[in-house]
Amino acid sequence: MTLAVQLAAASSGDRAAWNGLVDRFNRLVWATARGHRLSEADAADVVQTTWLRLVENLDRIQDPERVGAWLATTARRESLRVIAGSSKTILTDEPADIPDARARPDGELLVRERDQLLRRAMGAISERCRTLLRVLAAEPPPSYDEVSAALDMPVGSIGPTRGRCLGRLREELELLGITETS
Repeated sequence: MTLAVQLAAASSGDRAAWNGLVDRFNRLVWATARGHRLSEADAADVVQTTWLRLVENLDRIQDPERVGAWLATTARRESLRVIAGSSKTILTDEPADIPDARARPDGELLVRERDQLLRRAMGAISERCRTLLRVLAAEPPPSYDEVSAALDMPVGSIGPTRGRCLGRLREELELLGITETS
C-alpha cells in the first residue's frame, strides 16, 4: 500500500492503515523527541501529541510522501514547546528501550558493558553529534528530508556532519579500548 493510499485510508477511519503509519514512523517520532533530551514522560507526551496532531490534520496532508518529515517537524516543535514550558528539564543518557536478543549466557552482562562504554563515548562528543546520531539510528532509518526537518539542519550537511560525528565517536571509543576489531 502506498503512503498516499495509507493516509487516505487512515483518514477515513481504517484502523489497519493507521496502525501501519504508526508502525512505520513511531521510531522516528520517538527518536526526535528523545533527541531533545526530554525525560521519558515528556518524550512520551511529545510522541502522543505528535500522533494526535496527525489525526487532526490527516485530511490536510498535501504531499503524502513527506508525512515522515511532517511528523519529525511536529515532534521537534512539540519537544521545543515542552522544553520552553518546563521550569525543570531532566537530562538523560539512557537509550530508548529497544529489545535485543541475548543468545549467550553472559550476553546480558556483555551488552550492559558495551552500552555503558558507548554511553561514555557518546557523552564525550558534542550535543549536536549525539542528537544527529540518535535520530539517524532510528528504525526504519529516516530519510535525510525527515532528519533535516527533525533537526532543522540543511539536507546537504547531514552526510558530512554524520561522518565527522562518527569519526569523533570512533576516537572516543578507541580511547576507551574499543576498536573495530574488538
